[in-house]
Amino acid sequence: MEATTTDGTTDHAGKPAVRSKSGTWRACPFILGNECCERLAYYGMSANLVNYMVDRLRQGNDAAATSVNNWSGTCYVMPLVGAFLADAYLGRYRTIAAFMALYIVGLALLTMSASVPGMKPPNCATSSPASSCGPSPGQSAAFFVALYLIALGTGGIKPCVSSFGADQFDDADPREHRRKASFFNWFYMSINVGALVASSVLVWVQMNVGWGWGFGIPAVAMAVAVASFLMGSRLYRHQKPGGSPLTRMLQVVVAAARKSRVALPADAAALLYEGDKLACGSGRRRLAHTEQFRWLDRAAAVTPTDKDTSSRWRLCPVTQVEELKAVVRLLPVWASGIVMSAVYGQMSTMFVLQGNTLDPRMGATFKIPSASLSIFDTLAVVAWVPVYDRLIVPAARRFTGHPRGFTQLQRMGIGLLISVFSMVAAGVLEVVPQYFIIGAAEVFAFIGQIDFFYDQAPDDMRSMCTALSLTSSALGNYLSTLLVVIVTAASTRGGGLGWIPDNLNRGHLDYFFWLLAALSAVNFLVYLWIANWYRCKTITTTELTQTT
Repeated sequence: MEATTTDGTTDHAGKPAVRSKSGTWRACPFILGNECCERLAYYGMSANLVNYMVDRLRQGNDAAATSVNNWSGTCYVMPLVGAFLADAYLGRYRTIAAFMALYIVGLALLTMSASVPGMKPPNCATSSPASSCGPSPGQSAAFFVALYLIALGTGGIKPCVSSFGADQFDDADPREHRRKASFFNWFYMSINVGALVASSVLVWVQMNVGWGWGFGIPAVAMAVAVASFLMGSRLYRHQKPGGSPLTRMLQVVVAAARKSRVALPADAAALLYEGDKLACGSGRRRLAHTEQFRWLDRAAAVTPTDKDTSSRWRLCPVTQVEELKAVVRLLPVWASGIVMSAVYGQMSTMFVLQGNTLDPRMGATFKIPSASLSIFDTLAVVAWVPVYDRLIVPAARRFTGHPRGFTQLQRMGIGLLISVFSMVAAGVLEVVPQYFIIGAAEVFAFIGQIDFFYDQAPDDMRSMCTALSLTSSALGNYLSTLLVVIVTAASTRGGGLGWIPDNLNRGHLDYFFWLLAALSAVNFLVYLWIANWYRCKTITTTELTQTT
């Protein structure tokens, strides 16, 4: 009999997954190909979006930046919807397939809004008089409906793809567990390969051929992403959906609140553990008891009135309580990523507007569009990922003894520190250096964050916790919007031009970058305290005892 996985995963037919015929790197190329093409589609239409809003929708610099920030934020809030459906009901595979369909519809409508006569806004550069030129309400509505359909589609699949790829590695097998850490590096590499093509070729097409082609090619790329994903269907391992994670967490809170006056037992062994055996049988591993957030332990405290009850609204096993604790412990780490996400978000707004003020010529005829400057960030990531995976990790492992070289918290902290210098470079040197520095920060902070949230999440909440990590990007975009609004209001008081006028050569965009540098420095100091406070979850079953 062929060996099967021990983490509860199944094959495409719903049978226990055979280790030698499913998952690992035999399945991951299809997932990485899907992610590469999907990111090409996403960045192909978003990298230059601020210029489309300025040129065709006739928005000012601050309004265009705000529109892009709000849309980007929505793209990173919607993962909560997809993650909930994946963890509770559909599973990750079906959720990805369903939301990719919405994604393609949105991209098709976006292409039509930029190419079909009557739907596309006029080209105001050739219209007369230019001052009265602009899109009709219907044209604007079609554009924004398409944009937010894309937000729903990309948001729905975003938390599921990385988690689905990590599902292909059995945590109970030491060799597969080590390979999973490498998977996240190459997953992020595939994102940036797609972004590289988008920020170079597709931005050039949009600026020199036309917006219809510039948005149509991403739609085709998304169709290729769907094909790549479906081709690997027979090789994938699947985690069964475990019911609503929100219900399980709420049960703990209610049960603990009902026993708010019950004294906790001195010995944690007196708490309810029996129900955990059922959890392990369904593929969920038992979590060891921890001392943090002891108030929640009341949900697992057995009282005389609980002995005959099977209601989880009155009595929860320790694993269920620890699942909620694990999520609560993630929240401060999650919050520390918001400022870093605001820094990263400048590449699609302020860096592009800053690039518009520079001389784009290279040689006699070739020009680099300002939106293509993000290619330097992508090149930095593409260079840093193999260096980190093949050189830095082995070297760090010799000093630290940690299998990953650095702990996930150390890796994220290094990235947050590097992000401070990216904003310093933006304020002092302008444009190219900050892209390279942000690229280095991404490899440490963002990849570490994806790995950390998947690793520390309860088994049945991995999509939800991945989505939670992505919402820090949403709040980063909203924070950036808030800062622009505050800075604009404060700096234009009394009739001044402000920091971010339409003519940036007359403003002080560098002040805005210095503000972000200061916020990033404070955020890093707070993160150091959070990292020292955090306690990793401990998994324990009859077959496995592992501290992650």
